[in-house]
Amino acid sequence: MKALVIHAPHDLRLEEREVAPLGPGEVAVRIGAGGICGSDLHYFHNGGFGAVRLKEPMILGHEIAGTVERVGADVGSVKPGDRVAVSPSRPCGACRYCLDGMPNHCLNMRFYGSAMPFPHIQGAFREVLVCDAVQAHKVADGVSLGEAAFCEPLAVCLHAARRAGPLLGKRVLVTGCGPIGALCILAARAAGAAEVVATDVADATLAVVRGMGIATTLNTAADPDALKPYEADKGTFDVLFEASGNMKALTGALAALRPGAVIVQVGTGGDFTLPISVLVAKELELRGTFRFHSEFATAVAMIGERRIDVRPLLTATLPMEQAVEAFHLASDRSKAMKVQIAFG
Repeated sequence: MKALVIHAPHDLRLEEREVAPLGPGEVAVRIGAGGICGSDLHYFHNGGFGAVRLKEPMILGHEIAGTVERVGADVGSVKPGDRVAVSPSRPCGACRYCLDGMPNHCLNMRFYGSAMPFPHIQGAFREVLVCDAVQAHKVADGVSLGEAAFCEPLAVCLHAARRAGPLLGKRVLVTGCGPIGALCILAARAAGAAEVVATDVADATLAVVRGMGIATTLNTAADPDALKPYEADKGTFDVLFEASGNMKALTGALAALRPGAVIVQVGTGGDFTLPISVLVAKELELRGTFRFHSEFATAVAMIGERRIDVRPLLTATLPMEQAVEAFHLASDRSKAMKVQIAFG
């Protein structure tokens, strides 16, 4: 089979790899669609992020969906021909965090396309992926494989929404409207948020968000004081989803948060310097959010029932032979929200 392998920054190759043998509890999935994630772009442009660096060639990709080709002897949950979204999260189920109900913090996590451990965990941008049957979730009729490949990033945002606490009737601010920020908007709205306001520094990105039905979008590059009206009487918003990973986005939003507001830091962008006195005086809560687990099945259901419609977020789908072009397009926020690769 063919697979997309990153060797070094800007050295992405389409290579031949062996298909793994099929175990009794496993399924072989012919991948149809794979979404390019921010972490994939970090590997492509920089060879990693933070302390995580490529030390050997690695197959990229973890936002994937496809069609079951073969099933192992002990598999009854899916059958050949079923279309599935594949969760890239593979916790061990036996460490202290798995046993404590926090499998996203598994000490032995095998997450597709990750250079955190060595040897690296090979990714899913390949023609055929052999995975555990429990990772393969059947998708509803009428849902395309491109839509199904959004289940992974949506699961990230559903976990972030869970970290925020109840959102019913809340006023929500989302800073950074790339794919994750846009999906945070959809997750907040699905959870009953009364109002969602979105900020970004790119008009093209905000235009996509407006197309999702978000009435208030603010370009904070064009108007640095765009959030000023929301700062009256100690602030307006109950919850902030900070999805840009930019320190200025976070610190610039603090004045618009009401006392007791919850900040969920979704984006990662290195070290921040925070005005601790503001967090203390306004009793703000800063919460992290990391990956997901059970939320993947919820994402499959929500997309399947069209409670969340991800279709407006897909900019383009390119064949795997044009993967380098796809990665460059995905890197240009003036042209692309989400870019996927077709493997079929």
